[in-house]
Amino acid sequence: MTAPTAAQGAGVATSTASRSVTAVASSGPPGGPDACEGDLVLRVLGALLREDVVGLRSRGVRVERRDGPWLRLADFDGEEALLLPIGADGFQSVDTARLPLLVRESDGAELTTCEEIVGALAAFADPVDRGGFDAFAEECGQTLATMRLHARTRAEVDARLVARHGADPAEWIGLAKGLAYDTLAARFDHPVYPTARGRSGLGDSQLIAYAPEFHARFPLRWIVVPRQALTMPAGGSRFPDFWPTPAMLGLPDLLLTHVALPVHPLTIGSPLREALRAAGLGRTAVLAEPGYLDVVPTLSMRTVALVDDPTLHLKLPLVTATLGLRNRRTIKPGTLVDGAAGQRLLETVIAHEPRFRDTVLVADESTHAHAGHELLAVLLRRYPAGLASSAVVPMAALLSEAPGGRPVIDHLADRYYRGDPVALLDAVLTLLLDWQTTLFGYGIALESHQQNVSLVLDQGPDGRTRLRLLLKDNDGPRINTARMRDMLGADAPDPSAFDDARILCDGDGPVIDLFTTVTVHLCAGAFAFGLARQGRAPLEVLLRLVRERLAEAVDRLGTHPGQPGALLRANVLDAPELPVKAMVSAGTLLTKERSGAADINKHYTTGPNYLLTEVS
Repeated sequence: MTAPTAAQGAGVATSTASRSVTAVASSGPPGGPDACEGDLVLRVLGALLREDVVGLRSRGVRVERRDGPWLRLADFDGEEALLLPIGADGFQSVDTARLPLLVRESDGAELTTCEEIVGALAAFADPVDRGGFDAFAEECGQTLATMRLHARTRAEVDARLVARHGADPAEWIGLAKGLAYDTLAARFDHPVYPTARGRSGLGDSQLIAYAPEFHARFPLRWIVVPRQALTMPAGGSRFPDFWPTPAMLGLPDLLLTHVALPVHPLTIGSPLREALRAAGLGRTAVLAEPGYLDVVPTLSMRTVALVDDPTLHLKLPLVTATLGLRNRRTIKPGTLVDGAAGQRLLETVIAHEPRFRDTVLVADESTHAHAGHELLAVLLRRYPAGLASSAVVPMAALLSEAPGGRPVIDHLADRYYRGDPVALLDAVLTLLLDWQTTLFGYGIALESHQQNVSLVLDQGPDGRTRLRLLLKDNDGPRINTARMRDMLGADAPDPSAFDDARILCDGDGPVIDLFTTVTVHLCAGAFAFGLARQGRAPLEVLLRLVRERLAEAVDRLGTHPGQPGALLRANVLDAPELPVKAMVSAGTLLTKERSGAADINKHYTTGPNYLLTEVS
């Protein structure tokens, strides 16, 4: 069919865009487009535009229609074109999708499902990449099913949280009740990745039984392996007293020769058998019956908290993927080494910076073990003492919807900041940016996104609100080794302390990129835009707050050329563009060979610098 002219295309676009997002999202028969799918389509289209998939951003031609701007993307043969309605974004992309649809110009067809849209874009992709588009379409389908499950179960889960922990989230005090925040956060979308709620290969029944958004409890499973097969860090902490012996697991004959290793129930079956066979343990390891120790899933799902002692968490491998097909939730043994080394490095910096001794807490991740395979591993995380009378809230939960409909941040603000959520954000930014810029001064940036940073809120000795940060999962930093050695001297860790060679850098570039994409975008900018969407303050006020607090922290590092503060000012505060994670491209759509991503979580495109907002 011959493609219509631009004027003909305008008519198609105008009639399509005359409907509201809600109407588009809720129309259609059962199984067709619905509110969940409309929301997902908007997020997917926004991410694909931001990452310039198939040239949407770079090759798309902006066309003004009566209802607003559209992008027209023609294929290379000029035989077909796709039309995308766009509107201003500003967070990590200049524009984003305005309506949940694409229009195929040749016949005016409205593509309103992820399957249709990803399929249409795949036709514009290089043939070698089309398998990645198929995988992403499947990922979208899994996410949509999860979103619908969340919608169906919202009232039931809210009732469970209220019955177990109370109606006011500000009263969820201590680590046990704090797991309810993880439940709420798991039902809230990721600031960047559009299909973060999806988990490959898991169905509704498995999610209900084991995913954090359902706040279930379940017993761990255990295998016993020969002692000589288990690797633990030299000089590290041993397993705690609760750790079961083979005899406690019903295998007394193996008491002297074997040791127990926990296994997530979802790994039981062929994945575990294949892992044991690959590790050479197929004949010597034994799966214990029945389960032992009840646990509750945390936001990360593969990490679980002990019901009887929620200060202890176990991170276990899972045979699923989140945030991209290649972002598998197994545990590579080297990451255990890197997490412990990262913890020690942070503790060293805090020792050099005493003002953080009472405000930055670091979980102990020095106890870990593996049996030579990424499905046969465990990390034991110990939380600091003294949190029994504190609210411990992952940053990922702040904007999520609490029982009753208000965001979590409102409840916390009522208790701790006289009902002012912007004051709470101000306090968080002041401490967080001071800490993270100080780390940058030592040549360090952390992968400390919203899931890995928790706020610890309570009343201090003077009766005033006390805010602290709690950090975990420090296995993916970037470190300028020269700057670190200059700052820490003899206290600097030897490079051999880290297993992943990508962690250590010769310059500031990778450190600035990680600081910007994680600390600035995910832990500062995302909350400015999120609170503005929730009507808590005008966006310009919130962005000014982010810029001012970052500028204060940056200037403490020195403003002369070559000083860390000057580098951050030039590359973050005053840069014309900022790096932005290209997670869909690196995680699912493209192979590493095609994307060039050395690390799929640290692969970037660029976006607008929303911090350039004029400060009066």
